[in-house]
Amino acid sequence: MPKKQKNTTEVRRRAAGQWAVAWRRFKRNKAGVAGLAMVTVLVFVAVFNNLLAPYPVRSDPSGKAFTPFYRGETAQPPSAMYPFGTSAIGTDVFSDVVHGSVWAIYVGVLVTVVTMGLAILVGSIAGYFGKWVDNILMRITEVFLVFPSMLLILVFVRVFSLSAQEGGWQFLGIGVPPGLTIVILILGVFNWASNARMVRGEFLRVREQEFVQAEKALGAGNFRIIFRHVLPNILSSIIVVGTLTIAYAILLEAAVSFIGFGDPNTITWGQILQENFSEMRTVWWAEVFPGLAILFSVFGFNLLGDGLSDALNPRLREA
Repeated sequence: MPKKQKNTTEVRRRAAGQWAVAWRRFKRNKAGVAGLAMVTVLVFVAVFNNLLAPYPVRSDPSGKAFTPFYRGETAQPPSAMYPFGTSAIGTDVFSDVVHGSVWAIYVGVLVTVVTMGLAILVGSIAGYFGKWVDNILMRITEVFLVFPSMLLILVFVRVFSLSAQEGGWQFLGIGVPPGLTIVILILGVFNWASNARMVRGEFLRVREQEFVQAEKALGAGNFRIIFRHVLPNILSSIIVVGTLTIAYAILLEAAVSFIGFGDPNTITWGQILQENFSEMRTVWWAEVFPGLAILFSVFGFNLLGDGLSDALNPRLREA
């Protein structure tokens, strides 16, 4: 076997062994396993929302989502017919919460993709090249860290959401809500800075290791070193931070929608809280159950992130 092919095989086996060890560590972490179970439940509910919800989404042209309203059963407490009760406008809260799980996953994943994409781009360039490139990019990062991000988010959400058309965009045959998508993009743009500093720190650590210096001595290009050697070695940290970012994104979108800056055409958990807030004393269940859904999701992703952090920590050793 040629030497280069042999070395490549050994690297692949070592990488596979590291992930196997991480999985064994993760299975011993009860909190992490509980978080994985909670996230699995959330994903299951989101995927099969149309089967689990007794009533369709509010945008359904049949109008069946407002069946409780037509029956005169508005603001009904939890019962056998309505497990989570009915809302102040006459919808089934259980159905709204189930359908809202789809947008919770949508928000969490897309915000994380935007946030981590920008963080990896800025952090990797700053950490790998250093010098004046690092100084310029870190000064820009500090600007995003210093500015009151929540205030800027609300301003930009209001400005851009007013220009969003009602209905939906079509992407690969799937309806995408324009207002919520704009909110997501703005959330991602204003929350990448802290993650970029983490990525930069990891690049500064890995780029000084012997195997990276050996690749440079052999004449490997910067692109190859970054994507074939440095990024794979910090992938565990990116996975952990990305998992925690999903939880933060779900909570942040709920806060933005709750104070009235979300997409009114998309029923997210924060939107449910906002539209029933004025009737909270009499329709408390319409606030409690969406709030519990947010708590369940955020808690699940945080537990999963903590479990992954312990399992993927390179400083830990197999007992």
